[in-house]
Amino acid sequence: MALVLALFTALLILGGAFFALVAAIGINRLPDLYTRMHAASKAGTVGSGLLLLAVGVHAGDMATLVRALAGFFFFILTAPVSAHLLAKAAHQVGYLLSSSSVCDEMKHRPGKPLRGGG
Repeated sequence: MALVLALFTALLILGGAFFALVAAIGINRLPDLYTRMHAASKAGTVGSGLLLLAVGVHAGDMATLVRALAGFFFFILTAPVSAHLLAKAAHQVGYLLSSSSVCDEMKHRPGKPLRGGG
């Protein structure tokens, strides 16, 4: 049983490290603030969550595992929302999309209100 837990923990660590690496590469390679934020919020959240679960499983204590699961769900619920709000604020103050972006759906055209009435 200890071997199975050790293998599961190792798998969680490798998965978390992989997603953290993908997030780091995305932050360095993507062209603008919005795509970088997307990489950080998606892959970074999954990577952090998997590493947190690995700590909870490795501890071997149910209370620690429950706290790790609660932290994982907190990451999943809050990181995408905060990234969305930060990107919306960046767009409103004028950070431009990269030239390779196909479409800016939030671009305000004079005389027409933004979607949602805002």
